[in-house]
This record gives sequence, structure tokens and C-alpha cells, in this order.
Amino acid sequence: MRQLKLLFLLLALLIVSCKKAAKTEEVSQTSEVKKDIITTIIEDKDSFYHIDFNNYPNGDKSLPIGVFDSGTGGLTVLKAIVNYDENNNENHKKGSDGEIDFSKESFIYLGDQANMPYGNYSKEDKVDLLNEHIIKDAQFLMSNNYYLDATDNSVNTDKQPVKALVIACNTATAYGKEYIEEFLRKANSNLKVIGVIDAGVRGTLATIEKDEDAIIGVLATAGTVASKGYRNTLLKFKEDLGYNGNIEVFSQGGIGIAEAVDEDPNYFDKNLKKPRNDYKGPGLDGDVKIDKALFDIYNFDFDNSKMLCDTEKVDDCSILQINDAKNYVRYHLVTLMEQIRQSKTNNKLKSIILGCTHYPYMTNEIDDILKELYSYKGKNGKYMYREFMVENINLIDPAVDTAKELHDYLNNESLFNPNGNIKDSEFYISVANKDNVNNIIDADGRFPYDYKYGRNVDEIQEYVKVVPFSRDNISYDILTRFQKQIPYVYQLMQGFNQKNNKTKSLKEESKI
Repeated sequence: MRQLKLLFLLLALLIVSCKKAAKTEEVSQTSEVKKDIITTIIEDKDSFYHIDFNNYPNGDKSLPIGVFDSGTGGLTVLKAIVNYDENNNENHKKGSDGEIDFSKESFIYLGDQANMPYGNYSKEDKVDLLNEHIIKDAQFLMSNNYYLDATDNSVNTDKQPVKALVIACNTATAYGKEYIEEFLRKANSNLKVIGVIDAGVRGTLATIEKDEDAIIGVLATAGTVASKGYRNTLLKFKEDLGYNGNIEVFSQGGIGIAEAVDEDPNYFDKNLKKPRNDYKGPGLDGDVKIDKALFDIYNFDFDNSKMLCDTEKVDDCSILQINDAKNYVRYHLVTLMEQIRQSKTNNKLKSIILGCTHYPYMTNEIDDILKELYSYKGKNGKYMYREFMVENINLIDPAVDTAKELHDYLNNESLFNPNGNIKDSEFYISVANKDNVNNIIDADGRFPYDYKYGRNVDEIQEYVKVVPFSRDNISYDILTRFQKQIPYVYQLMQGFNQKNNKTKSLKEESKI
């Protein structure tokens, strides 16, 4: 009997021990799932995202320079860099010599198209998820991994890491630059990170006298505006650089502009003839409101379904949706002017920072609309906005100052490549990963809005595949814009594309 009791006691102890072990294993598995992206990259040798920082080729002059953005807007920054000629290439001292300054540097560009627009993550209270995407962008540029196309199941590992990082995205700079720098410190890496906001502020202040009163406008994504990145940096630099004038900053979140430029279907669809249910831009109702009282000032173009109304007569619309990049610009510039007018300021608007890398694609349209507003007369016959506008407003593109900062860094650190070739530059874009069973992907191969901004942070998985630019992931209309507005970058893109015989040529189905 005693032996039987001992046997039952041993069995009970064994069961308790097994339960504890199972509980410990469960906690371990949970903590593994919840491991943050930075720890994963640095410590988890089995992870797709791991980088061996102990053997990272720091200081290697031959390495390319990494540039990333939430989509194709950052190519305007790359355009400024690859066309930059402000120095002598023999000694890198100030003074143009007729040869581009980065002719012997190659670049690796990443557009995180699948997860864009970055500007909406703060609005959806998902800044942590945004920062995870930003770290993954940096990780891609620093690693060797990529896929040849969206259907490729095998990881290619012949991509080079980079010797410097340029964040060609205002929202990513505002929220993620310090986060990337913290990640690199933890990894004991001295890789340089350059963002567009500081560069843009320096360029803006250079157009104003030290004792001058002025208004500076900021046209940026909603996320960049919410971060107050430009406002805070402007006020800091104003003090640091000894500006004594009364400088006011007015910001406008350009919801829909970048998205229309990159053809995000929640904001733009050229095939639509009537309003849709999943529209996310300004409307007659909601937080971002089209004011019917300002219709004459907006001066929207209704031709070819560039505005979508639920009735034939515009005045009778109960639903009105913008479906054109220039119309988005019209809405946001008028809204910015109304902000300034209602403030009753005595200062003049002299500069507008294009605080999103997509906006330089719209420079001509922005300039035209500003001239319209400068000349607009109200019903009383008086100029509506001229009291606080100068006739020719400076449009500040931070890209040129970003190129200058990159040049100065490479020069000071003796990191210029003496034997490289800019024609070896590479171009990649993210696409939704159909091989990830956890992903929700729509019929167009994109993440639906609610899933895109509803994913959980720190569930480390491959949401996307990063693949070379091709006709499978870049539309004809966007390629035509590249050809016209960033021709040299487009040539470099074509050269890289032609080296990838498994991808669809950029020349296919185009007039190039």
C-alpha cells in the first residue's frame, strides 16, 4: 500500500513538472513571436532579417550608398543626388567642373510600395508598426537578400550591403531616423544616416535674411505634419543659426497627393466613373472636409472623372471624391491659404517646403495654382490672398541639400569610391508576399487598407518581398512620368532592369 501511495505521488509530481515545462515552453514561444525587429536583426542568426555586424564591411569605399522611401517619391531625392555638380571631382572642393559629383558612386534604391503611404500610420496609431517597416528598409539595404520577382521562392544573396543610408522620405525621417540610429548603436555600427528634414530646413532658412519676418509653409504628409518634425527643426535651427526675425510656420497635411502620384487605389483610380466605398481622401463629410463655400477658389477640374460625384450636377453632390493628383494639390493649397488668412497675420508667405518626396513631381502644378491664388479676387473684387503672399513663392525641395550633406560626409570620411560606376546602381520595390499565409491580399495584389494599418507590431514575419523594379510592379503611367521628370535616374533604372533577365522589361508596353 505504501509503495502504491509513493507511485501516485511520483506520478503527480511528474504531471506538475510536465505542466510547468509546457508553460515555460509556451512563454518561450510567445516571447519568440513578440521579439522586436532590432533584437531579431542583431541576435537571431536563424532569422531572414539577421545581419552579422561583426563581419560588416565598415569603411569599404567600394560599397554602394543606400537610399529608401515609402514608394517612388524618393527617386526625386536620388535625382538631385545623381545630377549634383557643385564640386571638383579631383579634390572634392567647392566649384562645379561639369562632371556629376557622384559619378563613381553606385546607389541601391528601395521603395517600400507595399506598405505606403507611411504618412497614415500615425493617424491610425501605428507608429510602432511604421518604425518596424523603417528598420526593415534599413535592414534590406544593409543585407544581401532579395527576390528576383514576386513568385520567386528562393532568396538571392548577391546584393551588396551599403556604406551610408539616405532616408529619402520625410515621414520616415521624422519618426524613424533616431530609431535607426539607436538600432545601429546597439549593433555597434558607425553607418551614417542622412535624413531629408534637416537638409530641407537649412535650404529654407538660406532664402531668408537673418532679421527678416516671414511665413514658411510646410506641405507634407499628414504623418510628417503630426510629428511636427519640420516645425520643431525650423524653430531650433532659427535659434541655433541666429535668425532674429518673426518666422511663422503653417503646415498642411497633403492627404492624397503622394497616394495619387503612386496610384494608391484608395485615393486614385483612373478607371472609375463614380464614387467608391473605400475612398480615403477629402470629402464633403469627415475630418478632411471639402468646403462647398470654397468651390470657386478650389477650381477643381471635373473632366475625365478627375472628380467623382454621385449626381450629374456638381451643385447637387452628396458625395464628392477627388480622383486626380492636381486636384488634391488644389484642395490642400487652398486649405493652407485659408489657415493663414484666418490667422490674420501681418507676415508674408515666402517659401513652401515640399515636405514629401512625391511632391517635386508636382512642382509645375503647385507653382501654377499658387499664381492662381495670388491673382484670385473675391466677390467684393478684392484680392483674397495677396495680402499675405509674395508673388513668387520659393518651393523648397530638400533633395539638393540632402545631396550636399551626403557629399560632405563622403569627403570628410574619405569614403568616395575611386573606381566605381554610377551605372551599377540598383532599384528595388516591395510587393505583398503571397507566400506568407498570414497576409491578407486583395485581387490587385495589394494589402487592403484595414489590414495594412491593422497588423500587430513585433510579430516578425515577411509581409513583403523586395524585388527589382519591373513592368510587373511599375505601371506605364508612372514609368512615363519617370522618363519625363527624372530622365537620368530612369536611364540608370533601365540599365539595372536589363541585367535581370527574369523580370519584365521596363520597355515592354511602353513608347520608350
